[in-house]
Amino acid sequence: MYERERRDLADSLSMKGIDDIYVLKAIGEVQRHRFVPDPIKHHAYNDVALPIGFGQTISQPFTVAYMTQALKLKPNSKVLEIGTGSGYQAAILYNMGMKVYSIERQIEILHVTQKLFDKMGIRVYTKYGDGTIGWDEFAPYNGIIVTAGSPSVPPTLMKQLDIGGRLVIPVGNKDSQILKIITKTADDQFTTEEIPEFKFVPLIGREGWKEK
Repeated sequence: MYERERRDLADSLSMKGIDDIYVLKAIGEVQRHRFVPDPIKHHAYNDVALPIGFGQTISQPFTVAYMTQALKLKPNSKVLEIGTGSGYQAAILYNMGMKVYSIERQIEILHVTQKLFDKMGIRVYTKYGDGTIGWDEFAPYNGIIVTAGSPSVPPTLMKQLDIGGRLVIPVGNKDSQILKIITKTADDQFTTEEIPEFKFVPLIGREGWKEK
């Protein structure tokens, strides 16, 4: 089901500049319609963000592909995802052979997504909690991907990066963000690349936006 639509989506992302063959392969294989509410499944392979309930969205496929490509990961890399959400981003990373750890702050979303992971045989380590302070137990990580917009880069996440690892995070106000790609070159030393312009739901937590 939807095999042609997945292939067409991967082809369209390739034409938009995604050139990592492993990312494109994952986009072509992961069943995005399984992560989308039933009434809007027919939009699953359009290159748009879609609502998933609880005030959250499943990110636009181009954004997922772009951020995944920016991590520059090798198979078996250890990746921390901040914001499990629908589970689609984690499923893409898992499809690529990564060891994925994912944190979600809304317990209702996490329950729904964990059930879907179990049903699909996707083995992702999940945790309910504040993603802005990471998951120290399994640090350091080869990559950290943040799927919500933050007012600044959480220092704790930078500490949990392995040397040579990359943190990909949208930073800005609640209306628009710049995507920061931060590489840890040595202990307490980092380089940063900035890509405008993205829009994500707010990253809420101790080192993000404060909950109202």
